[in-house]
Amino acid sequence: MTRVVLVHGIAQQYKGAQTLLADWCPALADGLSPAGVTLGPRDVAMAFYGDLFRPAGHRGPGEPELGAADVEEGLERELLLAWWRAAAETESQVAGPGTAARVRTPHLVQRALDALSHSSFFAGAGERLLIRDARQVSRYFTDPAIRAAVRERVLRALTDRTEVVVAHSLGSVVAYEALCAHPELPDLTLVTLGSPLAVRGLVLDRLEPAPVAGYGRWPAPVARWTNIADRGDVVALGKRLAPVFGDRVVDVLVHNGAKAHDVRPYLTAQETGRAIAAGLAARP
Repeated sequence: MTRVVLVHGIAQQYKGAQTLLADWCPALADGLSPAGVTLGPRDVAMAFYGDLFRPAGHRGPGEPELGAADVEEGLERELLLAWWRAAAETESQVAGPGTAARVRTPHLVQRALDALSHSSFFAGAGERLLIRDARQVSRYFTDPAIRAAVRERVLRALTDRTEVVVAHSLGSVVAYEALCAHPELPDLTLVTLGSPLAVRGLVLDRLEPAPVAGYGRWPAPVARWTNIADRGDVVALGKRLAPVFGDRVVDVLVHNGAKAHDVRPYLTAQETGRAIAAGLAARP
């Protein structure tokens, strides 16, 4: 019966599908209300995969502390540096990479973590959380078993009646890859929120299927695609997807206030509601 499938982003490993639905659905209803659309509980499902990143139980004192020395070379490191550069560009209180390092913290990653601690965007996220978030993205792209299992969760949530997929943050990458891999799926509408899909080097060039000459493939089941981003969203480093995935993508900018990447202000935005409502009205 599911008409709308929601796909979450990183850092949800200690939640579950019902917990997230309880958080997302009121915001989704608020966004749809101006469009005159109401969805029932059976109309919406969460494609939950956070538990795949949850550490297994053990006898130790808990998850280990993480610091700059634990940041792995490659994607994990580059993501933190990219977030740093983006935060410095949008927030005056965040010292950029061009600022001279203090003697105490000459290491580039430590400088990035220190700078991000002053960002309102990452408010409340300590070093361990920032590193863990970057590590989840890295694991998705570098661990084939994790990648396959995460995408399978999206496919499991889809039904013949699914008309709209709403995907946030890393979830937009998961949804994109899952839909590309299954061209036989019925036509649907894709709505991406705070998506990093267009970030060259870090995300775009790691997609499956790989982009050709810098352009991403259009997912065959997607009849309509609206991408919504906040100007201050540090995760959505590439705010527009149309230059990468084609002019059929409708790119929309919104203002989410202080919580630029939070899914709830994305969902309450009337622009998001209109995009979802249009998708629901499109299928006979």
